[in-house]
Amino acid sequence: MSDTIILTFLPVKFKMKNKVSPEVEVQAMKMAKGTQKAGQTKEQTKLISQGIEKGIAEYKKQQGKKLRELDKQRKQKIKQRDTENTEILEEVVPKRSVKLLPWILLGLSWLGFGAYIIVF
Repeated sequence: MSDTIILTFLPVKFKMKNKVSPEVEVQAMKMAKGTQKAGQTKEQTKLISQGIEKGIAEYKKQQGKKLRELDKQRKQKIKQRDTENTEILEEVVPKRSVKLLPWILLGLSWLGFGAYIIVF
């Protein structure tokens, strides 16, 4: 007999479920039991609990989406502010040469005054 092993891999479909935390499950079950009516079966209560879990999961998705949008807007504002700051810095650079102008003129006037004193 041959000692070869043939392995076959069948494609497995993974269904991504929206998993909720155990705390949410417990909270949903408490809410479902709190609204439980007389004569309601455990299965019905469990279904209500699952509906509450889905509602909580959907709410969390919406809040996450809102937070992402707000973060995008905040980043755009920061980026826009940074570009404005760089434009302002570019405008400030020529002003430095203007600050040097009075000192250059003062030096030239002293040189002229010294030359005047020496010549006359």
